[in-house]
Amino acid sequence: MTIKFGTDGWRGVIADDFTFENLGKVALATAKYFQNHANAGNGIVIGYDSRFLSKEFAERSAQVVAGVGLKVLLADSIVPTPGVSLAIKQLKAAGGVVITASHNPSKYNGFKIKGSYGGPAHPEMVSRVEEILRPLLGKSPAVELQPMAVLEEKGLVERVDLRKLYVDDLKQKLDLGLIKKAGIKIVYDVMHGAGMNIMERLLPDVRQIRNSYNPSFGQSNPEPLEQNLQELIETIRSADYDLGIATDGDADRIGAVDEKGSFVDSHRIFALLLKYFVEVKKWSGEVAKSFTVTEMVNKQCEKYALKLHVTPVGFKHICRLMTERDILIGGEESGGLGVKGHIPERDGIYLGLLLAEIMAVRKKRMSELVQELMDELGEHHFQRVDRHITPEQKDETMSRFKKGLSSIGGYKVVRVETIDGFKYFIDKGWLLVRPSGTEPLVRFYAEADTPSKVKQLLAAATEI
Repeated sequence: MTIKFGTDGWRGVIADDFTFENLGKVALATAKYFQNHANAGNGIVIGYDSRFLSKEFAERSAQVVAGVGLKVLLADSIVPTPGVSLAIKQLKAAGGVVITASHNPSKYNGFKIKGSYGGPAHPEMVSRVEEILRPLLGKSPAVELQPMAVLEEKGLVERVDLRKLYVDDLKQKLDLGLIKKAGIKIVYDVMHGAGMNIMERLLPDVRQIRNSYNPSFGQSNPEPLEQNLQELIETIRSADYDLGIATDGDADRIGAVDEKGSFVDSHRIFALLLKYFVEVKKWSGEVAKSFTVTEMVNKQCEKYALKLHVTPVGFKHICRLMTERDILIGGEESGGLGVKGHIPERDGIYLGLLLAEIMAVRKKRMSELVQELMDELGEHHFQRVDRHITPEQKDETMSRFKKGLSSIGGYKVVRVETIDGFKYFIDKGWLLVRPSGTEPLVRFYAEADTPSKVKQLLAAATEI
């Protein structure tokens, strides 16, 4: 059997490949890696989301890690992924682990590795863990699993309230008083994810939906895309609310809805934040975006004279830049963004409340802020289509696009970029085709100056 880390950790189907046996081997390889870290004496942090068996998987990981003599700071409850990353940095731990499959369907679970800097493990760290893991796959891990009670008595496992650390930090970084004073009415769609029981500690008046423990996520994928947020959209439209925010399964990704019930995608959120940081806060720095992010960001960087870095998909690439350079903001199409002054990590709750802060400071409604972007940068519309196929079909699909296209949807291709997949640029638009790094599917992305043009590009691409 092969266990491979994708764009953001190892993920597998529960009881198929994501089993306690395989988890133990991955946890052991991770522990062996962190044993040599300069902060190994401070241990590692382990947290978990709201998926089926996540708590039990986290405890098993803690038993394995403690079995090699490393102390484990174990979350005492479900916690957002950014809460784990923040704790790693604050507690000066060697690194950490989050048991989560993020936005994947409920049948999946996963294992994310975090670095001591409070963000996703760099690619070479993951490669080293995979090297250590390889010889372990053919045999049982040689670690004695002691009962949790014994490990806690010995001080090798300590349960920590990571949610309190996280909430206390956000209170210092956000102007919650201004948001309250402005009277902005917010609806937060938790999507049954790890953001549960967080918002009431920050803004008690925020209305929350899908804020209950439900490992099946209510039969919906916990990804904050428009098609998954109909309840949030209907709630906004049914009453006088100013902003809707939603976070994914581990609360590191963001989606938003304006006061009219219109979806505000991550591209527009990225551009809104960048505009606020530069024009209002007067911050400086560089910008990083994944290959799938809007060209609006390119135009903004040109306008503000900011250096722009374009990376393959996977926040680990953004994170590396944030730990090595003065990055003002970095993010992905999928709703994961990291910002200066926080941690080199995605944080959906923090970003959602930043949007409310922007509205309060600028005294504008969300739809007005978005329209302001369109007036300034031109119309930019985006859509993504996912096609679930077999690994063989995935390879066949990518080989067809590898041959190249002279036109797509009746539009002439003016250039092609291959940083991650195949990106075909046309006049005032582009189409990108790339295989998912975490699921058996191919993703088709398109951006153009009109919604109809986007649909034409996607329709043509999915028929090839």
